[in-house]
Amino acid sequence: MRRVLPLGLSLAGLLAAQFQLPPPGGAPPQELSKPVEKPPEKPVLANNGRPMVVSYRCAEEDMTWAGLACSEDEPCRFYLELAAVEPLGNKIFLAGNIHSSSTTLSSIFLASEDSGKTWIEPFERIRGGGLDHIQFVDFENGWVSGQVLQPLPQDPFLLITSDGGKTWRRRPVFGESRGGSILQFGFGSKTAGSLVIDRGEPGDSGRYELYETPNGGETWMLREITDRQPKIPRAGTGNPDWRLRPDAATKSFRVEHRQGERWTSLASFAIPIGTCTAPERERPQAPAAVEAPSAEPAPAPAPPVKPPPSLRKPRP
Repeated sequence: MRRVLPLGLSLAGLLAAQFQLPPPGGAPPQELSKPVEKPPEKPVLANNGRPMVVSYRCAEEDMTWAGLACSEDEPCRFYLELAAVEPLGNKIFLAGNIHSSSTTLSSIFLASEDSGKTWIEPFERIRGGGLDHIQFVDFENGWVSGQVLQPLPQDPFLLITSDGGKTWRRRPVFGESRGGSILQFGFGSKTAGSLVIDRGEPGDSGRYELYETPNGGETWMLREITDRQPKIPRAGTGNPDWRLRPDAATKSFRVEHRQGERWTSLASFAIPIGTCTAPERERPQAPAAVEAPSAEPAPAPAPPVKPPPSLRKPRP
């Protein structure tokens, strides 16, 4: 039986519609293209001249991990501590931690791409961690050193970027969990670098360990263990024209840039960042509301049926 095509539809068009093929000479159908997912936007801190306050949520899980008991009578207070600043053109990077009066709660990493007007966190916070040194060897390759500080310094690591600080990845120094912190590090190129681990206590052979990397910090090789701190010629000491200055009057860290003999403040961050009287619990989601079935109206009563004339009672 001969099949008749619908009006205006060619054989190629029919095949394209039936097998989801691109139409002849055209792009794939609109319904086949996948929507492009945008990455989640990061919270932005706007610099309005006053000390900016980084957010901290006292989640129940974090408070339990830190062993903090927060109450109305004895609230927990949280503070920001900044340890390093590093410029890169119009970009500025800050490293530090968030802590209570007794416990380091998390690392914090801040970045600005507009000379300090707005700030984001380009890498997630690490529970119990702290960041303390930053170095770039060019406009693409840079490193930030850190370690977990609770309950003792351990598991040292580097945050590494190869795209000018747009994205960062975390690389541990050791292949397994162990004690120690990064005392200093330095890179002479985007691949060759050294770092010194402080073991905290002298071991059988010494307190300090010297490591080298041939691949930009992806892996590290032990070169020396000694009681005397090794010197790294390329150890980053920070840009002398930039500094972090605690300001007692405003209770903040000021990010300052020296121009000639004058220091100019570009941004400031509040040191006290919040108080917690009770940990926040995850609120269970309420069950979806279910509409009750609407009641159908009762049927109207049927009119009385009159008996046929033959069944009516005769009148007396």
